Amino acid sequence: MRGWVAVSVVGWLGLAVVGAGATEPTYQDLARRLVGAEQGVYARSQDGTVLAAVVPDRAVHPASVSKIPTTLALLRRLGPEHRFHTRVVGTGPIEAGTLRGNLVIEASSDPFLVSEHALWMASDLGQLGIERVAGHLTVTGALLFNWKPDPRGAALRAVLAGKVDPTIWSAARAARTGLGTSPPAIRFLDGPTTADVRTTLLEHRSPVLRRILKAFNSYSNNVFHPLSQTIGGPAVVEAVARESVSEAARAGIHLENAAGAGTTNRLSPRAAVELTDALARELRTHDLALSDVLPVAGVDTGTLRERLTDEQTRGTVVAKTGTFGSVGACALAGVVETRRWGRVTFAVLNHDVPVLEARARQDAFVRAIVADAGGVVVDYRPDPLPTVAAATLAVGQ
Repeated sequence: MRGWVAVSVVGWLGLAVVGAGATEPTYQDLARRLVGAEQGVYARSQDGTVLAAVVPDRAVHPASVSKIPTTLALLRRLGPEHRFHTRVVGTGPIEAGTLRGNLVIEASSDPFLVSEHALWMASDLGQLGIERVAGHLTVTGALLFNWKPDPRGAALRAVLAGKVDPTIWSAARAARTGLGTSPPAIRFLDGPTTADVRTTLLEHRSPVLRRILKAFNSYSNNVFHPLSQTIGGPAVVEAVARESVSEAARAGIHLENAAGAGTTNRLSPRAAVELTDALARELRTHDLALSDVLPVAGVDTGTLRERLTDEQTRGTVVAKTGTFGSVGACALAGVVETRRWGRVTFAVLNHDVPVLEARARQDAFVRAIVADAGGVVVDYRPDPLPTVAAATLAVGQ
């Protein structure tokens, strides 16, 4: 299939550009032939010229392309520099290595609180003289840990108690200097306590939101769904999405899962393109670009690392993938930078096509645009600092 597509791009390119009728978009024939006459494709240039429109208003399951409107809504409601704060509170005095009370986690849905950060916490609690907790670990607020809801703090407590893979400890040490040679471990005695004095021991601050979004979009992490609850959930994401597009595109937006899971999400290709452009506009108000929150194909680690890597195309595409094979969904939406058209925003929403074949069709269409219009590499350099290391932990805040 891949070899057939590669040959066909060359054979059809001239046909699409030279042979298309005057009233038909430039890449319409390419879209029909490379992607499919019944598959959703929409592409338009920076000046608004429609370059391809194959069933552009038919809404299908977009899989993780749903994360584009969620990214937009989070940025609009919280701002790109927003940090989530997690406070670690003691309810009693520290005596002879024992916290004479409970250890309370005051959570705020930090989506990037992971085992490495819990190990930082355990180390700093040790520096405060805490080796044991007489009472329990309790949680207030919404706690996310290692990308999942952890409402009672069981997973976090296990790491604080030293139950962690050695590779995680190595990563924690690599991300923060000054840690010891072995993982710290706090003992929870789970006894009764009577102390009621609350003292903030530590405050953990997440990486800034734009860095979190970049990491999550690159790897297509489904923590987007619980994260959306910080702004009101999928209903708010859908509302922000609809207010950000033209009236013609609004009917093509239905979002019940902010990450693209479930069976009911729907986007049309037109809506996906308009939402991608709306995200770009939102980012520009903060002097940011799409590459600050979406992966660059062939450059960033994650779902696009091994796609669109040929010499002509690598580094020219910033996009979001979507794959949900069990509901027949496979999608790619984003922008490709060209010399002829400037920035081309596109969406290819495949349905009921095997995943590998769908990806080949998507990539073939994008490569054909680059072959005709000339690709321009995005002005972008990956941040060398791992996102996990961009969090901070302060004592006694």
